[in-house]
Amino acid sequence: MRTRLLILLGVALVACSVAVAAGARGTRETPVAAPRLPALPTAGRLTSNRCPIPTKYRPAFTRAANDTGFQLSMLVAVAQVESNFKPGAISPKDARGLLQVLPTTGASLDLNVNNPATNVLAGARYLQVLFNRYNRTDLALAAYNAGPTRIDQDNDVLGPISMRYVANVESRWAALAGCS
Repeated sequence: MRTRLLILLGVALVACSVAVAAGARGTRETPVAAPRLPALPTAGRLTSNRCPIPTKYRPAFTRAANDTGFQLSMLVAVAQVESNFKPGAISPKDARGLLQVLPTTGASLDLNVNNPATNVLAGARYLQVLFNRYNRTDLALAAYNAGPTRIDQDNDVLGPISMRYVANVESRWAALAGCS
């Protein structure tokens, strides 16, 4: 329990630091669509300001971002953490593709998770469902990683693996902020 609290405190401190840094720069971005996303720095730390998406997958990520209203940088961060852009990746739990979507989740969204273009769209739409369900970025990302049943059973308390996953996605997302 003490370890969980220390990890949670660490994540909270990092989140506060990012928010303070964004406020100090005096730049804030207004959310584009319905999902309530956290404020992240608008000035990217990338030298080229171009999202590091393999060229053949860029249309899929752009379509998914436009379809869901998510920042392209957020979807790219999830893909980097989930599969490092490997379309043939399969997890031990059978999650597949660039955004590591379960076949049952893809089927429920009427999308084929084995096709990279529809895998990205399925992952983005599923993230949208989770953001709408939890209204919190950390819980939505944790549910994406561990499953909503796990988050609901734990009464919204993130375990160390989920906390590490959320921290990895959020730090990558912040580093990519503003990329296009």
